[in-house]
Amino acid sequence: MLRISICCTSIFLISCGNNKESENDHLVFRYNEHGNIPTLDPAFARNPQAIWPDNQLYNGLVQLDDSLNIKPDIAKSWIISDSTYTYTFFLRNDVFFHQNKAFAQKGLHSPTRYTRKVVAQDFVYSFNRLTDEKVASSGSWVMNYVESYKAENDSTLVIQLKQPFPAFLGLLSMRYCSVVPKEAVEYYGNEFRRNPVGTGPFQFKMWEENVKLVFRKNPLYFERNKNGEKLPYLEAVAITFLP
Repeated sequence: MLRISICCTSIFLISCGNNKESENDHLVFRYNEHGNIPTLDPAFARNPQAIWPDNQLYNGLVQLDDSLNIKPDIAKSWIISDSTYTYTFFLRNDVFFHQNKAFAQKGLHSPTRYTRKVVAQDFVYSFNRLTDEKVASSGSWVMNYVESYKAENDSTLVIQLKQPFPAFLGLLSMRYCSVVPKEAVEYYGNEFRRNPVGTGPFQFKMWEENVKLVFRKNPLYFERNKNGEKLPYLEAVAITFLP
């Protein structure tokens, strides 16, 4: 499922400002959802109700385009070795996690933002978490084809499969394989499900379960449109849960 920051054409103005800047501050995408979202932890993104909001919050190594073809996401390129079943991913160096107080625990903040860059070890952590029996992720099966994975350095991730599996890149595009920061998972514990921290175009603002969920624009988002303009276009996403 695609991110609304890139393909959305339904934009609603919830306030009539006196100038363009005022209007832009109030661009919100609204939609209604039947039934509550059970979690915002991508390790449990097994149904459309959870996958759609997770698409706005998280990124993985690769993603799907409008025609369901694999294209880069946090991985800007990759090499596949057919003889060793090895995938080597080369990561972007301009991807930051959402600003969050969890990063303050280890002094990883600056005076203006609580965040840090995504590195290959973050994917190692996220994949370890996906297969951790204590976490009991519904997406652990995605790693059944994997023999090993390691971070060669901050920008290089190597994944070796047990045997050839041409559809593996498609599996990596699933929200289960999103990157999450260890700091936030440990800081929030079981409450990470409702305090998500990712890298996506929108970041978590508030969630009144069974009532409303709100995301705000991520000012540090790395993707740009064809003209080099920063995404997303919208300022916020508001989901209302119907009884």
